[in-house]
Amino acid sequence: MCASGAVTRSTLRQQIADALRDEVLAGRLLPGREFTVKQIAEQYGVSATPVREALFDLSAQGLLESDQHRGFRVHQFTVEDYRAMVEARALVMDGVIRDVFHEPVPDRRADYRDALVSVRRRAEEAARAARSGDLDILIGYDLRFWRELGGLIGNGYISDFLQRLRVQAWVFAVPYLRDDADLRDWLWNGHTELVAAITHRDREALRAAIDGYNGHALSWADRLAGRGPSAGGTERHV
Repeated sequence: MCASGAVTRSTLRQQIADALRDEVLAGRLLPGREFTVKQIAEQYGVSATPVREALFDLSAQGLLESDQHRGFRVHQFTVEDYRAMVEARALVMDGVIRDVFHEPVPDRRADYRDALVSVRRRAEEAARAARSGDLDILIGYDLRFWRELGGLIGNGYISDFLQRLRVQAWVFAVPYLRDDADLRDWLWNGHTELVAAITHRDREALRAAIDGYNGHALSWADRLAGRGPSAGGTERHV
């Protein structure tokens, strides 16, 4: 009985954390928004315990800030924070690119081939959403694409670190992107080119795709510096 209850609470805790993270990614919970455990518990019709645990989980991921007296607040990342995220993932990916080509070719493994097929499918869906400017669809597919791609690395610590950075980067970017009349023109859509480079084990093409991805993000950060979320007419890349 106790074990069953623990599993149920753990599952509920994860569901609440996922739902709140999606609210932040969708821009419905904006940076600086404050709320309490009681408010969230009433919103979802659950007890306070799994809500409190979920909020602390999101705080540990850097998405929320906790205040002993005022509850929780959606973390407000700065342009410098965003630039640091991009630079951090670029450094890690540089090491991944260097090391992956020293490993034996895994193409003959059935599990690797199946995973690559799934990643390619995610890439096509993410690229299609980016070209059409569908931000809500893009965020979901983009995060799934990078998570599955990270699985090919075979190092869960690296994959988890990079995924955390990408979630934080989207949290920063969403308020700006939703105010952009030219949104479709500034969303990165090179997912399929990146997968093709991995499939063909083309080191230079892979490096070019990753450099292009990070370069666009840093260019956007440079243009965005000094502007607020309501500023329009700025080129944006994520």
